Amino acid sequence: MTEILVQSGAEDRVSPLTRVVEHPAWPVLKDAVEQIRPWQSKDGSIDFAAEGAPERADAVAAVERVVHAVGQLSPLLPHDAAYHQALVEDLRRWAEGGFEVPDFLDSLLAFNPAAHRADGLQHLVVFPMYTQNGNPDRNLEAVVLRMVWPDWLAELERTRYDNPLFCGITFEDFTSGYDTNSAVLFPETIAVREAPERFSWGGIFCDREAARFRRVTEAAVDILGLRLPEDIAAMVHDQKRCEEAFVLWDMVHDRTHSHGDLPFDPFMIKQRQPFWMYGLEELRCDLTAFKEAVKLQADGVPQARDVQYAVLFDRMFRFPVTGDRNRNYDGLGGQLLFAYLHKHDVVRWTDNKLSIDWERAPQVTNQLCAEIEKLYKDGIDRPKLVHWFAGYELVSTYLAPHPGSKWAKGPDALDLTQPPRKLVDDVLPDEFPLSMFYEALSKKLKNVIASTKGITADGAERVAA
Repeated sequence: MTEILVQSGAEDRVSPLTRVVEHPAWPVLKDAVEQIRPWQSKDGSIDFAAEGAPERADAVAAVERVVHAVGQLSPLLPHDAAYHQALVEDLRRWAEGGFEVPDFLDSLLAFNPAAHRADGLQHLVVFPMYTQNGNPDRNLEAVVLRMVWPDWLAELERTRYDNPLFCGITFEDFTSGYDTNSAVLFPETIAVREAPERFSWGGIFCDREAARFRRVTEAAVDILGLRLPEDIAAMVHDQKRCEEAFVLWDMVHDRTHSHGDLPFDPFMIKQRQPFWMYGLEELRCDLTAFKEAVKLQADGVPQARDVQYAVLFDRMFRFPVTGDRNRNYDGLGGQLLFAYLHKHDVVRWTDNKLSIDWERAPQVTNQLCAEIEKLYKDGIDRPKLVHWFAGYELVSTYLAPHPGSKWAKGPDALDLTQPPRKLVDDVLPDEFPLSMFYEALSKKLKNVIASTKGITADGAERVAA
């Protein structure tokens, strides 16, 4: 077994409380990873016959620099010792095997941050991976993060929202794959020879979510002339409050995918379904977090009101106008929430100003949640295709379908002799186009949204200052 060698010189003796990113080995590791990344193909391998490819010896030397840096940094993180040991072995095996498609299953199985959730605990993570909503290629990435697990959140998880796999996390530093819109660290993104039977953790960067939310919400509020209640305005300007709102929202959202009266496999893993079904599932989980936040507010939980308005503003302002219109299921969910609240006079767009009935917002938002929950419960007794049409009917009650849609014309417009998965081909890329309101808002917000690429808490504070 290859051992991690830890240098014994004075320059390498560090306090257990030292930040990883302040150790001189971190920039060495980061630079070595950044050197390797451009050499890699989409699948993570290195093609030494390709134009601009390195010499094999140079690639081996870069991996050894990563290995050496991990050895220097690992003493700061004794809770990750087994992972770092397996990481070194996976890195060297990749190099010794000729840099073919990487397989880091052994180190993935050794890394289990959810087993010891302690607030502020650091982790150094190195994997070949794609970053969701970021880099689609399985490049080597390095990220230093901290766990977000305050006592109040741990108590809620223990007593009300059991979610033993969930990790709230924040960035310390990262390589290029995270200088993107990605705000998650998920094990299923990592290059492995075979997927494990089950994953034991999942991390969401609440600092990036909070910073992005603040920047986009502040711009939207200004553009739309929305007057915020004093406490909500204070929350939008407070990074720590927003991080706490998002980590609670994420914890409840994450567990909701497997809770409730659900049709089989509602998260639709390895299934092909119309994108509005994905949109309804993500919205259901967000609205469940909203509903639970209303209950928690009544129970005196300080973060609960913040969660409600984080859900409303992020869903209504950022989601509909983020990304392209190709089967944008998160955008669809945001459009649906706004349209529902607008049709029930909770949201008003009058005289080019937006207003919200703050007293009725919780009740009517929960009402939409109940409609989606009824759709799901009824879906248990429906065939798949009938359930898809029921979902379409719910969405199209509040959002106008594209005029050229076959699905909008009903079952008679589709070839029902085909299996359901083939009928997905008849779904238009933009089945529910943006309203005129959102088309105008998109033009005014697109540069603000683009500016949040790679944002962290520090970036948000610099803009606020």
